[in-house]
Amino acid sequence: MDRKTRIGIIGCGGISHAHMGGYKAIPELVDVVACCDLDGEKAKKYAEAYGIPHHYTDFNEMFASEELDAVSVCTWNASHAPATIAALNAGLNVLCEKPMAMNTAEAVAMKEAADKNGKLLMIGFVRRFGNDADILKKFIDEGTMGDVYFAKATYLRRNGFPGGWFGDKEYSGGGPLIDLGVHVIDLCRYLAGGPKPVSVYGVTYNNLGPYRATNAGKQQWNVSKNGLGIDFKYTVEDFATALIRFDNGLTINVEASFNLNIKHDIGNIEIFGTKAGARVDPQIEFFTDMNNMFVDVRPSGDTALNFDGLFAREIRHFVDCVRDGIPCISPAEDGITLMRILDAIYESAATGNEVKIAY
Repeated sequence: MDRKTRIGIIGCGGISHAHMGGYKAIPELVDVVACCDLDGEKAKKYAEAYGIPHHYTDFNEMFASEELDAVSVCTWNASHAPATIAALNAGLNVLCEKPMAMNTAEAVAMKEAADKNGKLLMIGFVRRFGNDADILKKFIDEGTMGDVYFAKATYLRRNGFPGGWFGDKEYSGGGPLIDLGVHVIDLCRYLAGGPKPVSVYGVTYNNLGPYRATNAGKQQWNVSKNGLGIDFKYTVEDFATALIRFDNGLTINVEASFNLNIKHDIGNIEIFGTKAGARVDPQIEFFTDMNNMFVDVRPSGDTALNFDGLFAREIRHFVDCVRDGIPCISPAEDGITLMRILDAIYESAATGNEVKIAY
């Protein structure tokens, strides 16, 4: 592609600013020419802040009025599928934020639209683009850790409910599992080579509610309507945990919470192989044995996840895929797999039984 890639933004909420930062970092390759949000005033202010020429409240109108090549879908989860499918049917490439959809059926329909129209559908698993992921994957792929057979994916907040639509299952599809757990589940599976999930056993709890210790959460909750007049309800879990089994023998234990009675927030992953184990918390450390002694090894330098440039690397990869046709490392197929896992965990939690994942 000789000319600049023309980008549209759908959804002008918090995560869209991270996408804009990525696009603004490569002005020689892209122009963000339009944005869209259900809240017209919000879309207008967003356009003014970033110097975007046009703003809309209807993405179909934006598609019809603008000559776009690609869009970022940064809406609440319930709109991921309709916005993505409409964009793909309009002949556009799409970067859709995680989680891919509300459920597996929606995710499959999204991929079918991408295949039918011959367009790229990339899912925003941004942790795949972290410096820590690069380091760990190199050690795993080169055999340093041996065969990876168990991982712990942990994302726990003591008092970290985001407010607004995140707590309303009608808009979010679920709570911390679908919002936070998806990051660490995907990262562990990605590092382990992308095995196929076969079954899960999951449990969810809603014991603490959205407000914790102060009324700060309540204040955030009340202002999060964004001018749309929507009365968001709190209908999601506070905490979720599950054991996920894969076809190659790998198991992943996941824990995710918005609210939990713990000392401090925890966000780490642990990976265990036949030759070594590894922990990211936040620096990377390896645990193994040498010369009949246990040893702990920490690579030199700062190996903690660096958020500076994290989304910029993801956005640059998306643009390179669109412009140059390079293979996407965060494809729709992986988004569907994660939705299968999430659906199975919620089903297991509801039934109290292990759930086999059907294909």
